[in-house]
Amino acid sequence: MRKEELFQRIEEEREELWSMADQIFDNPEYEGEEVFAAGLLTDYLRKNGFSVEMGVGGYKTAFRAVYSHGEGGPVIGILCEYDALRGLGHGCGHHMQGPGCLGAAVALKNLDTDRPFQIVVYGTPAEETLGSKCDMIKKGCFHDLDVAFMMHGGPNTCTDVRCLAQRSFHVTFHGKRAHAALAPDKGRSAFDALLAAFQGIEFLREHVPDDVRMHYTVAKLPGPANVVPAEAEGEFAIRSFSRKTLEGVCERFLDIIKGASLIAGVDYEIKEGTFFFNKIPVLKLNELLMNNAKLAGAPQLAPPREKTGSTDFGNVMYEIPGSCIRVAFVPEGTSSHSQEFVDAGKTEAAHNCILYGAKAIAGASMDLIMTDGLMDQVKEEFAENKKKNQ
Repeated sequence: MRKEELFQRIEEEREELWSMADQIFDNPEYEGEEVFAAGLLTDYLRKNGFSVEMGVGGYKTAFRAVYSHGEGGPVIGILCEYDALRGLGHGCGHHMQGPGCLGAAVALKNLDTDRPFQIVVYGTPAEETLGSKCDMIKKGCFHDLDVAFMMHGGPNTCTDVRCLAQRSFHVTFHGKRAHAALAPDKGRSAFDALLAAFQGIEFLREHVPDDVRMHYTVAKLPGPANVVPAEAEGEFAIRSFSRKTLEGVCERFLDIIKGASLIAGVDYEIKEGTFFFNKIPVLKLNELLMNNAKLAGAPQLAPPREKTGSTDFGNVMYEIPGSCIRVAFVPEGTSSHSQEFVDAGKTEAAHNCILYGAKAIAGASMDLIMTDGLMDQVKEEFAENKKKNQ
């Protein structure tokens, strides 16, 4: 089969792919409750001959869909997201991901070849808030894959090289309430501890590698000025392009929290949030996706983004060779998580984004299935880069 035939099969499904995307856009869901979107996507997969398992990885709206062509061969993973942003809707374009990924999967299912292969589609909910892929990989998901592909809308058609590993923390200090004017000596200010923690982080900034990022904010207002605050809460996030560097900085951060509590004479508790790993880049996969995006005629082709923020896909790419193709559907300079992304969500450009993303993933997957030794090259590069990027 030629690439043109593969791409044509995606074109033949375009009306249904667009309809799914528009329906998901019109019915935004959040935080692992994406029942409508997951149902829509899995119904389409079942209709096209995939076996589907719901509730994988501990999330009721996560799924694993499989189609096997013969026995053995490479296992191509395609991951999709479908959650929205509270108060904004689909301001990150996740409504396009599921249909785009399914378009690729169904086209590959009908690949005319004697070579064996398997297509596995994972539905991954709650990316924006819970980072479900982190939990899912701990519970056995994705380890069955040889490679993992994703797609995402954006202002350019490109891939990524690196992303920031991130750990987040919610810290609550517990002090003792007292009248700030009449009996300040009787109180122990939890807010003093929070301010000391903030200042400690500022002192730490001078003594960390250049790529480290540290953020903090007051999570809950401590109360009126004339009362010594008995409780204060803060949100903290620490990032680095190296997971190992991040873990070292986090040890020092935890010492700062302990020290702040001692300074203020209060107690504290820490609730750890998401832990996103840095991606291990596989430039061969980036090249495959971009070559096929170009072949499909995707717009606004651009060089790979050398540095990006944090994502739960990093946890997958830390264990398995992977890559995400970003497909242009908004003007250059447009930020995700914005009203501009929402406004463009059902445009012709958004619909075309779905097709271009599907073709890029399907074409790259076909290359891996049909080209002798190519998967071995990908795995060798992944192993070498993992040594250098931990």
